[in-house]
Amino acid sequence: MKFIVDNALSPRVALGLREAGHEAVHVRDLGMATAEDDEIFEFAAREERVVVSADADFGTLLALRQEARPSVVLFRCTTQRRPDEQVQLLLTNLPGTQAALESGAVVVLEDSRIRIRELPIGGKG
Repeated sequence: MKFIVDNALSPRVALGLREAGHEAVHVRDLGMATAEDDEIFEFAAREERVVVSADADFGTLLALRQEARPSVVLFRCTTQRRPDEQVQLLLTNLPGTQAALESGAVVVLEDSRIRIRELPIGGKG
């Protein structure tokens, strides 16, 4: 899969995803460290990348736009984890969430559960 990791997470998350065989970049790799969420969202949609973040604003942005892309993985209640643990949490749950991410979804990874919300949120489809 192709990912873009937001500034809310360490560049080590992108590195860990690459080491696992995925195409992943961190916003800093792209010179987008200070980019607005809208810019990251547009880049991810254009490049068909899944946004990986701990910033719930991406889910809100998708709901407001009622768009089906890009998919977003949100870490909730896991921001205290180290980047390597975040990567492992994502990789462990990727087989069960990959189809949803490929078709358009927000996947929320929490310490004790996973939530999947198909896109577009609340609307046209």
